[in-house]
Amino acid sequence: MRYRDRAHAGRELAAVLRKSCDKGELPDPIVLALPRGGAAVAAQIARELPAPLDVLVVRKIGAPHHEEFGVGAIAGDDPPLFDLATLTRLGLDEESLAPVVERERQELRRRERRYREGRPPPELRGRTAIVVDDGLATGNTARAALRHVRRRNPARTVLAVPVGAPDSLDALAAEADLVVCPHRPVIFSSVGQWYDDFAQLTDADVLDALRGAGA
Repeated sequence: MRYRDRAHAGRELAAVLRKSCDKGELPDPIVLALPRGGAAVAAQIARELPAPLDVLVVRKIGAPHHEEFGVGAIAGDDPPLFDLATLTRLGLDEESLAPVVERERQELRRRERRYREGRPPPELRGRTAIVVDDGLATGNTARAALRHVRRRNPARTVLAVPVGAPDSLDALAAEADLVVCPHRPVIFSSVGQWYDDFAQLTDADVLDALRGAGA
């Protein structure tokens, strides 16, 4: 199974979630996009359910000199959540990563200000919080996002991604009340390999998705 683009993936994912909504399993839903890539997927879901759309900015903590290799993540003002096994394997510790964490925290706050345009964070208490990204590889950012959401006392927490690595999805089963992922390929190297168009999105793209969904 491949997706043409993130909008196509969002519609496919929305169809699965719609069935759960129709059964009353996702009461009072709110869709939380992990930008940037998750915004284009989440906008489709918010339209189809329908449900309000907002953002949950999470930043990956990359290894020194290898920023694309994630060793943890941060969400909101929460403490960083590290993959301790990976830190040990790389000979790293939390103290040595403090400058990286601070840099990512500043970028997280910049994006929150940019995407929210003055709106306060949404109230999640008693609602079904549906956390959406365009795919799941290691699961570090999704885990940080789900734990951040749980601290805000939703009635249910759902992780929804179009495609994901089976091991990572299984590891996150304890972090959410429900994990929805239509495509779990046994051989998984990256999220982008399952999209025909996986172009990098911009802040403007995120804002267009939010405004188009009425956020």
